[in-house]
Amino acid sequence: MHSARERESAPPTGRAVVSDRVDRQHRSAHRGGRRRRSSHRRGLPRRRGRSYLVGVLLAAGLLGSAVFFLDGGRSDASSGAPRPRSTVITPTPTPTPTPTPPPSPTPTPTPTKIDVPSTGTGTFVTAHASGAKVGHGSHLLRYVVEVETGLDISPTQAANEIADILAAPRGWTHNGVSSFQLVGAGEPYDLTVKIATPGTADALCWEGIHQDTQGEYNCEIHNGVVVNLKRWVEGSPTFEGPIHDYRALIINHEMGHFLGHPHMTCAGPGQLAPVMMQQIKGLHGCIANAWPYDKSGHFVSGPHVT
Repeated sequence: MHSARERESAPPTGRAVVSDRVDRQHRSAHRGGRRRRSSHRRGLPRRRGRSYLVGVLLAAGLLGSAVFFLDGGRSDASSGAPRPRSTVITPTPTPTPTPTPPPSPTPTPTPTKIDVPSTGTGTFVTAHASGAKVGHGSHLLRYVVEVETGLDISPTQAANEIADILAAPRGWTHNGVSSFQLVGAGEPYDLTVKIATPGTADALCWEGIHQDTQGEYNCEIHNGVVVNLKRWVEGSPTFEGPIHDYRALIINHEMGHFLGHPHMTCAGPGQLAPVMMQQIKGLHGCIANAWPYDKSGHFVSGPHVT
């Protein structure tokens, strides 16, 4: 142990020396006014500041690197705005369209074969059809259409087809005298157009005019026209053309009789056969024809059959 005097006279320790030195310098500065600091003292805080700045920058760099790696490298030193992430776009494959199957072809309807029985019931049904007057002639003939019951023929369709024939420009209305009108059941009429089986047609023709139609032909009777179903359905072996044209020949020929026209024959080879010619029995060099008038509006005539 040291005495109090020894402690007082003992040399100062390092920390005490520095403290004493600083204290003397501080007092000296007060006494001498503002004295220029030594370069040694100026350098100490600068080194501390520089070290502090380096530490801050190093910490910021490490933090930035961590953020960069954690946030996919998003960084912009100038503005702090995030850079767009690089996105890999996987193209969506275009779906392969399902091929549309070709439409099934529409089947061609099979023509309905109309049965032609040799004979029928002998009773008739009147078509419920009517139409406007056709033609400008003052001689009006109102007619009804009747079809033997039990046949594969629609009375209404048959009536409309006959009305079209009588209204045609090359028909009998072209003479300027005749006109026609289809009327329905229960209305007043001037004549009847009947469509009958061959057997029934033969019976009606024989009863009406005592003509033997042999199960093949049509006839005109005093109160109308009788159409053989066989001819209406099958046409004639001597007539080339659509069945509608041959039906026109039937109606125009028999209606011509009703109007007072007699049978005619061929006027010469290569000419149109008169509608009043019995073309089913042979053309004799003429061309089959279904109309009373030709395309120029001239009446197709020929020698009368005696």
